[in-house]
Amino acid sequence: MSDALDATPFPPALAIVGPTAVGKSESAIRIAEAVGGEIISADSRQFYRGMDIGTAKVSAEEQARVPHHMIDICDPHEALTLADFQAQSYAQMAQISTRGKLPMLVGGTGLYLKAVIEGYGIPRVPPHDELRASLFDVADREGHAALHARLAAVDAEAAARIDSRNVRRVVRALEVYELSGTPISVLQRKRPPPYRFLTIGLTRPRESLYARVDQRIARMLALGFIAETQRLLAAGVAADSEAMTALGYRECVAFLKGEIDDEAALAAAIGQSTRRFIRGQANWFRKSDPRIRWFDLDKERVEAILTFVQAWLT
Repeated sequence: MSDALDATPFPPALAIVGPTAVGKSESAIRIAEAVGGEIISADSRQFYRGMDIGTAKVSAEEQARVPHHMIDICDPHEALTLADFQAQSYAQMAQISTRGKLPMLVGGTGLYLKAVIEGYGIPRVPPHDELRASLFDVADREGHAALHARLAAVDAEAAARIDSRNVRRVVRALEVYELSGTPISVLQRKRPPPYRFLTIGLTRPRESLYARVDQRIARMLALGFIAETQRLLAAGVAADSEAMTALGYRECVAFLKGEIDDEAALAAAIGQSTRRFIRGQANWFRKSDPRIRWFDLDKERVEAILTFVQAWLT
């Protein structure tokens, strides 16, 4: 973060990021209690009601210690887009700041965090099935290069950054232009919010993190993760819905269908997908923002992070 940006009169905001199971929630609660913060969840599956065990949602007791926002705000069959999350997060941040508290974004969903911190421009143009079908038909009949050339004619900036072979993104860019009359490259320009952000990253050695993952999975299964998944399916949540792409739920569905033999195999399958997800998270955060101040929780106590945050606030 530049000195010029730090010198602005914008109110402060804190982001705490890191991989699954690293200890973000407990660390954030302790920091929030010390500095007068309120937490905005940036976990893209904790939005959903009824998905408590599988998403490691903070408990009622923890929410009583520190106010939490963006948790249990929609049902699993409802859509909450990135644009929705960004808009609602900005509204929550404004209210928290008005109360004289510190807004704290906490989570591991990198895209959602960056959308808020950097002010991603997100086109609010809903999908149009008929138009999409016609554009995909062009790609099928004339080739992806022809469709890309059509995009280049109306939005050269978008065409320059979208690979012609990525037909889905080319279709979306053309769809936005056709429906809004504005190039997607214009709508996607960043407009950073009026806050002075500090982003703290939490990490642990991979072996330590994987051990915590195994412990978490065992705890989830003991708490009734399988029964929770069964309740969601019984309530009409489709097994292939967006909500059910959350870590572990697909594996629980496979277990309920008899495709996974026993709970030991289920735990192993969830662990495998979680470790793969953690590797992706690590790459995302390391590459996406070199300004993140990282703390290894196996080497440094939360008090060290708190001291750093308090110094920044003053």
